Amino acid sequence: MAPVVQIKDLHKIYDSGEIPVHAVRGVSLEIHRGEFLALMGSSGSGKSTLMNMLGALDRPTRGEYFLDGTDVSKLDKNDLADIRNQKLGFVFQGFNLLSRTTALENVELPLLYSKKRLSNKEMKERAMHCLDIVGLSKRSDHMPNQLSGGQQQRVAIARALVNEPQVLLADEPTGNLDSKTSIEVMGVFQKLNEQGITIVMVTHELDIAHYCKRDLILRDGVVVRDELVKDRSIAERELQRLAEAEAKAKLIGSPIPSA
Repeated sequence: MAPVVQIKDLHKIYDSGEIPVHAVRGVSLEIHRGEFLALMGSSGSGKSTLMNMLGALDRPTRGEYFLDGTDVSKLDKNDLADIRNQKLGFVFQGFNLLSRTTALENVELPLLYSKKRLSNKEMKERAMHCLDIVGLSKRSDHMPNQLSGGQQQRVAIARALVNEPQVLLADEPTGNLDSKTSIEVMGVFQKLNEQGITIVMVTHELDIAHYCKRDLILRDGVVVRDELVKDRSIAERELQRLAEAEAKAKLIGSPIPSA
């Protein structure tokens, strides 16, 4: 099966002053459908630059990038916008929800820019379905300030899913969350991946990377390690521990904090 993402000898050079900055240096990579990839590296490693190019938010200086068979590196601005809307879903650290708009309306938003013209009923049904996937259909009428940080991030995940993207790109999605809520959000990502959704996630946290299936580590714009995650038991134990704690709290009637 052809990879959903294929990049060949990708470079990104920024001309800032007298000395050019080589942010990405000749990266080649294939990502197949159903993979869950952690993109890691220290500050200045090139991971954010690579993520921006994967998200069609930035152009490579040279090299090729194929997304679902389309050569993204040759598209104009309008076609890039279409690709982002149709084939990519984005989840950011800061949630980026519209504050005066309900959870349902936030999720519907990408559909307004889609080439597929849907009726208001169809948009609502699809958005509700995505909220149901992340466990928030009962809070569809809530404003962001009525939701916890974890719930806001789940709304953001539902919004990223609403156009049925080929790849879900997540940039430090647990960066603004506490450890318990981070575990719950990573549980959502794992369930999505088990359903066949391809996920690429930027993170600098090793414990978060354990939830993924493959680690790609960059240093100075070069891939220095690309390997399968051999031990996901740490992440699985944390999810199991959280599930048991919630089940116990329900049993004794204690309130369970919302994520």
